[in-house]
Amino acid sequence: MGLHASAEKLGELERLDAPAEAAAKAVQQVVGRGAVKDLLSGARLGHPLHPLLTDLPIGMLAGATALDLLAKQRGEHAADVLVGLGLLSALPTAAAGAADWSDSYGPDQRVGAVHAIANVIGLGLYGWSLRARGRGDRRTGTALGLAGMTSMAVGGYLGGYLSHSRGVGVNNAFYQHAPADWTAVLDEAELPEGTSARAAAGDATVLLYRANGQIHAIGSRCSHAGGPLDEGEIDAANRTVTCPWHRSIFRLEDGSVVHGPASVPQAAYETRTEGGQIEIRLRR
Repeated sequence: MGLHASAEKLGELERLDAPAEAAAKAVQQVVGRGAVKDLLSGARLGHPLHPLLTDLPIGMLAGATALDLLAKQRGEHAADVLVGLGLLSALPTAAAGAADWSDSYGPDQRVGAVHAIANVIGLGLYGWSLRARGRGDRRTGTALGLAGMTSMAVGGYLGGYLSHSRGVGVNNAFYQHAPADWTAVLDEAELPEGTSARAAAGDATVLLYRANGQIHAIGSRCSHAGGPLDEGEIDAANRTVTCPWHRSIFRLEDGSVVHGPASVPQAAYETRTEGGQIEIRLRR
């Protein structure tokens, strides 16, 4: 609980807002919206890219430190190679993390900033360690590696806190249980041609849109951060909706992600009209 309370205290440090917001804005300007953002967000994966990539630098750098401590002379070359590869793999990992973090705000953005700083310090120490190794100073290289791993452990803990305690990067519509059987949600007369509406089906909320006589239905709570898609902008020509919070774009036909930062598709529903009522059920 002490660690958890410390992480919560970090989220309350408003003095971090100015530098964090400036850094987030800089990242947004560099990454932009489009193919690069989609790649870094994991829009085609079905979940964020950053957690997948973190295994590479953490595994390689931790392996190098283990060899430094346990294999020493026999593992010198392998440890040096792992440090170099770990530093290289940290570049795309950091880029994906920065892209995700730039869309956060409040306590999540503050803790995320400290998470990034801890990891940058750790990588800097490993870079210094690699230089010492190149000069033949194994003792200094090992000590710097240990210090780097310690700093990255702090960053790793904060990353876990953001994901598992704060829910950053998880599907924000996961808890909504979509009806598997046909369920009436709206009077047909309330959805004229070319209009949209929000409806409830049990504990799930749905965005309905009628075009060319066909009714499309997808989850109305954005999977990225819970934004209200029913308040978003609908592109009738492309049959898409844009989340008003972070500009994620989804197809109305099947809920698939067109552009990030969202990576998880929206729930998609089959629709029909019976007795003047629009009915939906989860698409099989």
